Amino acid sequence: MKTDTLIEMLARQAGPAPDFPVGRRLAAAAALGLLASTVLALALIGPLPAAVFYTAVPWIKFVYAVLLLAGASALAARLSRPVSSTITARAAVIGVFLLMLLAGAVTLIATPEGERWSALLGQTWWICPWMLMMLSLPALSAILWAMRSLAPTRLQQAGFAAGLVAGVVGAMGYSLACPETSVAFVAVWYSLGIALTGWVGRWLGPKVLRW
Repeated sequence: MKTDTLIEMLARQAGPAPDFPVGRRLAAAAALGLLASTVLALALIGPLPAAVFYTAVPWIKFVYAVLLLAGASALAARLSRPVSSTITARAAVIGVFLLMLLAGAVTLIATPEGERWSALLGQTWWICPWMLMMLSLPALSAILWAMRSLAPTRLQQAGFAAGLVAGVVGAMGYSLACPETSVAFVAVWYSLGIALTGWVGRWLGPKVLRW
């Protein structure tokens, strides 16, 4: 059999590459990262009192993280393969960020004027983004390793998406120890920490994901 004939036959019989290995690998990496960030947050800071979970803010943090994780994971999965459209996933990520910022702005406006700075800055604004980013690094390492075994071609974008997923995972772990109870605080400083992790991933992407 001629080589050209064999290639043509294989091409005709080959179906589209299945999506599940991509999602499965990224999910496993994110799960390992979540375990690591949770253990680190509880060990370094300590767990929140159980009574805190009877208030709304911990659950707002959780909903924000879950929604953003869905969009960022879809974006990372798309960028793990060549020639995949990312328009919908990008729109989802931007939409969740904007929705959270809007929620923070609304609650800040509703806060008495003399308490707004306190609500926005809390007690840990100066360390929150950096702590969140630090807690995200194990997840970022795992996710980049998983993406490296796939076929990313847009390496900076793929690295940024990996950083977003890792940042959300780090935020989940951090939220179990973070004492801040303001929606405005979460909207600004958590989002900044997640974005910083994304930019770390963007910087690492071309160095780590090249194949």
